[in-house]
Amino acid sequence: MERKLQVGIIGATGMIGQKFITLLKDHPWFEVKLVAASKKSAGVTYEEAVKGRWKMKEDIPASVRKLIVKDGESVEEICMEVDFVFCAISLNKEETKLLEEAYAKHETPVISNNSANRYVEDVPMLIPEINYNHIDIINEQRKRLRTKRGFIAVKPNCSIQSYVPAITPLLNQGVESILACTYQAISGAGKKLSDYPQLIDNVIPYISGEEEKSEKEPLKIWGSIKNNKIVNASNPIITTQCVRVPVEDGHLAAVYFNLKNKISKEDILRAWEEYKIPDVVASLPSTPRKFLRYLKEEDRPQTRLDRDYENGMGITIGRLRDDSLFDYKFISVSHNTVRGAAGGGILSAELLYKTGYINKK
Repeated sequence: MERKLQVGIIGATGMIGQKFITLLKDHPWFEVKLVAASKKSAGVTYEEAVKGRWKMKEDIPASVRKLIVKDGESVEEICMEVDFVFCAISLNKEETKLLEEAYAKHETPVISNNSANRYVEDVPMLIPEINYNHIDIINEQRKRLRTKRGFIAVKPNCSIQSYVPAITPLLNQGVESILACTYQAISGAGKKLSDYPQLIDNVIPYISGEEEKSEKEPLKIWGSIKNNKIVNASNPIITTQCVRVPVEDGHLAAVYFNLKNKISKEDILRAWEEYKIPDVVASLPSTPRKFLRYLKEEDRPQTRLDRDYENGMGITIGRLRDDSLFDYKFISVSHNTVRGAAGGGILSAELLYKTGYINKK
């Protein structure tokens, strides 16, 4: 049997690192070869490192349990063992940026769950069903980094993936302004409800940095490559409110939008139903069979009922209706640690492997 690509997970002991490990179990193309974390977790088995703080419903895969945790900053040593890495390590932005660049400069592609490199003009920020062609900028990034094989690609903030996919099919109708209020699960903070007692019977109306990311990142995803860099889209105007709610998993968005020329509700429903995923993305193992689905029930989508649609990789939309201030409003739901984090990262890696940007060393 042909060897699978050997994968390292940097930040493997945190919640998103754990999610990467569970999602990669039995992956047809990728195999977890190495786990790494901070210095304080290094030197023991993975099972020991996460004892008492394993947050997944599934057990630790047997193939990973006895791996010795490496120091995530031992870049040269790690790069000798793996074909590419997923990075979800918890450092400050400057430290994260430098660490990810160090891996790339050691000719090891980095698929990052972090925000540190999201605004770098030659780093693609991917939702493959929407902007898969942004991977073309990697050739320019490699020139800057002076690498032949190494590069960095990032996934966007988890909150925007609850509504950006729903807005995307409508952009050609002239979406001018968006108000998105997101109601975000505690796993977005790397915690379970039992870790965060102040959220029980409570809602917290502030998530540090979240609204700035939610207003800025969609414009890069909807942007285009010009003059050897990704240029953000100039519109629509986006404003957001981001709220932490007592939910384990799943982000729900209440979205309001205006169009340059108002179209009918039937036209919007048709645009969602007929949205076509690019062929190169449709063939990937983690791609949802149907990216967007619309539910007609008045009380759907619901976070608990709909977050796992298409194994957590699909987007569920509902309650499209007229609004008294905006043209229309709707509700949408996504799974924040799957579509919005580890699953989205794995899908991006699959795309980059399929298109030849990631290969075996």
